[in-house]
Amino acid sequence: MKKEQEEGLKIEVATLTVTVVVVMLSLLCTCGASNLDPLILIPGNGGNQLEARLTNQYKPSTFICESWYPLIKKKNGWFRLWFDSSVILAPFTQCFAERMTLHYHQELDDYFNTPGVETRVPHFGSTNSLLYLNPRLKHITGYMAPLVDSLQKLGYADGETLFGAPYDFRYGLAAEGHPSQVGSKFLKDLKNLIEEASNSNNGKPVILLSHSLGGLFVLQLLNRNPPSWRKKFIKHFIALSAPWGGAIDEMYTFASGNTLGVPLVDPLLVRDEQRSSESNLWLLPNPKIFGPQKPIVITPNKTYSAHDMVDFLKDIGFPEGVYPYETRILPLIGNIKAPQVPITCIMGTGVGTLETLFYGKGDFDERPEISYGDGDGTVNLVSLLALQSLWKEEKNQYLKVVKIDGVSHTSILKDEVALNEIVGEITSINSHAELGLSNLFSG
Repeated sequence: MKKEQEEGLKIEVATLTVTVVVVMLSLLCTCGASNLDPLILIPGNGGNQLEARLTNQYKPSTFICESWYPLIKKKNGWFRLWFDSSVILAPFTQCFAERMTLHYHQELDDYFNTPGVETRVPHFGSTNSLLYLNPRLKHITGYMAPLVDSLQKLGYADGETLFGAPYDFRYGLAAEGHPSQVGSKFLKDLKNLIEEASNSNNGKPVILLSHSLGGLFVLQLLNRNPPSWRKKFIKHFIALSAPWGGAIDEMYTFASGNTLGVPLVDPLLVRDEQRSSESNLWLLPNPKIFGPQKPIVITPNKTYSAHDMVDFLKDIGFPEGVYPYETRILPLIGNIKAPQVPITCIMGTGVGTLETLFYGKGDFDERPEISYGDGDGTVNLVSLLALQSLWKEEKNQYLKVVKIDGVSHTSILKDEVALNEIVGEITSINSHAELGLSNLFSG
């Protein structure tokens, strides 16, 4: 009898031990999950999918655009506008370009789609639109997939603690007093997403993680909302490869067209469309950052610096860009305010980046000779580091700068060293209470 009692006691102790272990493990898992601050990804220019639909107002330039492109449509006539691999075929390149083109209406002081072309951004709130620009071509259109995979290994889950904020990247923002219907709606949608992400995670403030152009939108969002809102909803802002002062590469795009690495595309076929982009106008080199002395475009007749943008736009044959540039863009980029939200800038350096364009014949249809300087292959170093110079006297702005040698503008989203740096920063932010604002600059 005594032996049976001892055996029973052993079983009870063992059962109790197992129960305690299970409860402890459950608590550990719960604590681990609760340590994750909600995280929102904001992509760069061309960094998410776009869809389009054609209405009766659409007037195609060719029979091919009317009858043959695209070959595949979704229900209700929607089709993939970006990225569609058929763009590499010249007849379809023209169709793509005319459907991507924006039109500035001076009387309404805003940008609009080509008449008859409706566009939409799929999967807002999710990371689905950011992983691949075309899910059928994962190997060649991968974008944020490696980054999202790394975040999921930390425990982040799409729609729960991890969110995506895709947008129509052709549109930008304008200075105060000027309408920017599409860009402003994105800021409103992003603000709502931030609040929803926080509320669904027990009121935790949100980490914002942007790439490239996305960083400019985030900074505008922060500065367009009161300090009380920022303090409540934003824990930290991580900006990857942000072109704070624009990029010389954009002057190349405006002058001669840019294939963005897509093979077989004639850059002159997409040049007008690229010039029409409101966000591209926003990304031209900031005169305050690049200064009046630095020669950027050199021709036999004239040399252009960032301060000569009006003459440059006229001389390349794009005078219609002058008015929106002078009235909407210059005032917008003239005062880049510190939002007093903790910011970490992570960037690649040491990659040859377009620095000066030489047009020997003065013909912008020709490909120029190019000299290169430091940067991430797309954005110049002086632009990547612009916040450091602009805010050096700011007393209440936490700013950390992380440079990664040899990492390019887009490879920062998949390079192992870069991903480890990004994940490490997020882990550090998750493990600490809200940072006290201090004047911290580190390289």
